[in-house]
Amino acid sequence: MTVDDTGSGADADGRVNPPPAPGPFDQEDPQAADSGEDPLTLRLETLILGAERRYTPFQAARSAGVSMELASRFWRAMGFADIGQAKALTEADVLALRRLAGLVEAGLLSEAMAVQVARSTGQTTARLAEWQIDSFLEGLTEPPEPGMTRTEVTYPLVELLLPELEEFLVYVWRRQLAAATGRVVQAGDDEEMVDRRLAVAFADLVGFTRLTRRMEEEELGELVEAFETTAADLVAARGGRLIKTLGDEVLYAADDAGTAAEIALRLIETMANDETMPELRVGMAFGTVTTRMGDVFGTTVNLASRLTSIAPRDAVLVDSACAEELIRAGEAPASEAEAAEAAATAEKEGEEPPAYRFALQPMWQRPVRGLGVVEPWLLTRRNGES
Repeated sequence: MTVDDTGSGADADGRVNPPPAPGPFDQEDPQAADSGEDPLTLRLETLILGAERRYTPFQAARSAGVSMELASRFWRAMGFADIGQAKALTEADVLALRRLAGLVEAGLLSEAMAVQVARSTGQTTARLAEWQIDSFLEGLTEPPEPGMTRTEVTYPLVELLLPELEEFLVYVWRRQLAAATGRVVQAGDDEEMVDRRLAVAFADLVGFTRLTRRMEEEELGELVEAFETTAADLVAARGGRLIKTLGDEVLYAADDAGTAAEIALRLIETMANDETMPELRVGMAFGTVTTRMGDVFGTTVNLASRLTSIAPRDAVLVDSACAEELIRAGEAPASEAEAAEAAATAEKEGEEPPAYRFALQPMWQRPVRGLGVVEPWLLTRRNGES
């Protein structure tokens, strides 16, 4: 077969064979030529977004029927940088603007609430997307053959995975929304929907800063991922809610002190049985907590953080309010003397003695910056309960 300068070939019978059809990485992209961007990056963007760039921000705002000011607020709230008047937006961007603005016009959301919806969604999905690219696609897009680029593998992989991941994301979101709605409906009054009494706890890896100087980056990343995964699984399995992870620290919350205490001790026990993990310490407090955009704030949260910083290694410290709540709920005795008295009384009356899960030991009182003098309590299991 001969090949001419156009790339077409002729076989032995003289028939001319057309050049092979261009693949997704061979085509010239007019958008890339106009913007000076990598054409492969633009094709991946078009594949993921499902539409090509058509609008400048001004054109998108006008098509959506919203002001440029509001459109810019939505765009920044979702976590995207200003793009001037570059033609970088799609029909999906216009539709999103129209939907948010429509919720405001219908009176279902205030403008401030719509911006907050955009911000909370943007922050949550940004982290999810970064995680999927860093931990998921990176491992799957190793070129299977020499000479292939990562991009050549990524495009068909994203094409296959995109609809499945999208459906799974919507499923998990609906499940989480149902659970969150249930908690709100069960709240006693409107104030409890925002300011609620919760148990919050921080679990912190001991000596993490020193580890960062001794371990390779890949090893450190694996350790952090293992810690976060273990913590997330334990918190979810025991009925708590993981609020956020901070590398060497996790913050979780629970509706009752007993659930939070069980999670704390399970975390300590699980990490202690893993030789690859550093020691852990947990600080927990119970009280009124303000919830915003999936996060928690207030004095109770600050106190839990301070207790974590002074907790002994492989131990759990709780504040006095948490200790009182555990005692009130029958989860722990006020003292061993009281437990012995209750057991003796039950035996005398032919009844089962109280089944306390936890033991509480008062620690030294000490001043805590910004919170005055606090009295921590050491939380342990009672009589080897597990």
